[in-house]
Amino acid sequence: MGNMRNLLKMILAFVFVGWIFIWIMISTKVYKYDWTPKLAKYFNTTYFGPQGTNLVLLTIPMMFIAVVSCVYLHIQKKQTDIQRSESKCKVKGGMGRVMMVMNPLGIVTSTDLTFSILFVSLLTWALANYLYISYNVQLYNHDNAKIWQAKFRAFGLRVGYVGHFCWAFLFFPVTRASTILPLVGLTSESSIKYHIWLGHISNCLFLLHTVVFLIYWGMTNQLIEIFAWSKTYVPNLAGIIAMVIGIAIWVTSTAYFRRKKFEIFFYTHQLYGLYIIFYVFHVGDSWLCMILPNIFLFFIDRYLRFLQSMKRSRLVSARLLPSDNIELTFSKVPGLHYNPTSILFVHVPSISKLQWHPFSITSSSNLEEDKVSVVIRRQGTWTQKLYDHISSSSIDSVEVSTEGPYGPTSFDFLNHDSLILVSGGSGIAPFISVIREIIFQSQNPNTKLPDLLLVCSFKHYQDLSLLDLIFPPSGISVSDISKLKLRIEAYVTRDNEQPQTSTSDDGNHVKTKWFKPNNKDSPISPVLGPNNLLWLGVVILTSFAMFLLLIAIVTRYYMYPVDREGSVYNFTYRSLWDMFLGCLCIFIASSAVFLYRKKQNNEGVHDSNKKKRSVIDFQTPTSSPSSWLGDNTERELESVPYQSIVQATNVHFGSKPNLKKIMFEAEGSEDVGVMVCGPRKLRHEVAKICGSGLAKNLHFEAISFNW
Repeated sequence: MGNMRNLLKMILAFVFVGWIFIWIMISTKVYKYDWTPKLAKYFNTTYFGPQGTNLVLLTIPMMFIAVVSCVYLHIQKKQTDIQRSESKCKVKGGMGRVMMVMNPLGIVTSTDLTFSILFVSLLTWALANYLYISYNVQLYNHDNAKIWQAKFRAFGLRVGYVGHFCWAFLFFPVTRASTILPLVGLTSESSIKYHIWLGHISNCLFLLHTVVFLIYWGMTNQLIEIFAWSKTYVPNLAGIIAMVIGIAIWVTSTAYFRRKKFEIFFYTHQLYGLYIIFYVFHVGDSWLCMILPNIFLFFIDRYLRFLQSMKRSRLVSARLLPSDNIELTFSKVPGLHYNPTSILFVHVPSISKLQWHPFSITSSSNLEEDKVSVVIRRQGTWTQKLYDHISSSSIDSVEVSTEGPYGPTSFDFLNHDSLILVSGGSGIAPFISVIREIIFQSQNPNTKLPDLLLVCSFKHYQDLSLLDLIFPPSGISVSDISKLKLRIEAYVTRDNEQPQTSTSDDGNHVKTKWFKPNNKDSPISPVLGPNNLLWLGVVILTSFAMFLLLIAIVTRYYMYPVDREGSVYNFTYRSLWDMFLGCLCIFIASSAVFLYRKKQNNEGVHDSNKKKRSVIDFQTPTSSPSSWLGDNTERELESVPYQSIVQATNVHFGSKPNLKKIMFEAEGSEDVGVMVCGPRKLRHEVAKICGSGLAKNLHFEAISFNW
């Protein structure tokens, strides 16, 4: 298995380097004048037309990588599971090391810096070569304009070409069930910033491209060209429409709209489909094949997510905390596995017909085989409505749909000698899944557990109730929890002392609300992704193979006869055929495999229900942090596991944690993993400490949904 994995890794690396090499050469004089005529003889056939060269050199290699990576990741997952059960692997820093912390880029790691430098170098190289060809080899001047005007036009055209490079990578970071990102150790959540950066760069370049042409047409008295839609060449109007849509998406995706006017950001961003359509109309089918892989894979992922979200998820219970947080527990099939720090997207139609929101999963798929839980904090319009709706005594069921879970394909942070988990407010949620996973690992006597230090900051005393969620469902013995080398340092920043409350005050207790099962509800089952890597590979392979076959048939027997008779087949129609056939193939292949897997999942659930007819309810803690600190409070039997956690908890009132002191005190450990989740200021502070170089043994990772 190890040899096969290494072989696949070498093949993937070789193909990827070749693909990047083509991108480096595509803007050069050698490629344009020496390679293109020769390549066109072999690839621009009557079966693929003018898009043949780009299809073979730029589309097929990346689609090959996407398919083979499914097999590679499947083998890696099997091998990781075996290694985890047999031995402990050391984690090394490397590309995840913090290099700088600065606005507006935020936390920049070695991986971020390397990718950014290489990509900016590629864009600079491409623009320089394109301008060299335009200015020194052949300057096209069909409008009889002055030389400087023709050069100005050429500059605007080449800037648009360079912006097209960004689109070749734009959708890779937002493909949630991506098979490309895990190859370089990334997830969709951790790489969303690349999508933001690429979006800003491409929009800047496209806007410059548009402005230059508007100025040029104004100088040459050709403003009518704005409305031109040529049948045989680039339709200018399509580009103008795409740019208008792009500006709307660009402006509403800034930090202000994302944080203050989320609905505007969300709904405007759904225009990306129209943006792509008019963009492709503008650039044509040949240029589409340069950027096709990331769009093709994104739409496979998007359609599979749509299929998953069409069914209602079974909401089992809700735990209402006095800290204005709520934990939702869903039923899931036992075959659905995910790693700690994963997220689940939740949609409640009664609150919003379109909005989906990501939330941290607090459960462990190994510890809780048939349930998955997420934590939601009441802090926005959508979450406020959800909290009020669920806490209402008049409802006994809620219609909810879900997408996911999504998260890392592996979680090597458990292999550190010690872990420091730093959280602010509800940022503790992903760390609850980490602690529960370690509780599961503690059941294996051969597993060496890391020392755990949880440093959590809360504004008010009631927020300490979030610590109640650390406790797993019943069935876990006290001895399992006591094996944890856990220390909790809790800081309450705005309260100077514990409030004097009555033990009978219901506002200080965790309230659990159970929902009646509905025949329309079903357990969350795995969409084609990390749980079905081989089946996802089948979808990618079959849909793309069908696409190539149908394109070849349509081009040879429908488009080619028109060209052969002396006419030129409509420029826009060529692009339309590519988009239509691509969507058709994705629809057929994805639907077929998804329905087949759904049938298998339903059979598995049916067999499981034969053995277990009733819903298994786990006992939930009814105490709150007030019962920890009080001397005369009685505990129920199921709260006995609290003893170990209570003894490990130290509550500080009216102060903030001295993070530098806390982390430097861990310098004696050989290997320390530092994870942080919370407000931006907190993440940046921890990142600066880890990146300062004063402690060489700190390995940093940030979890953030504040893009």
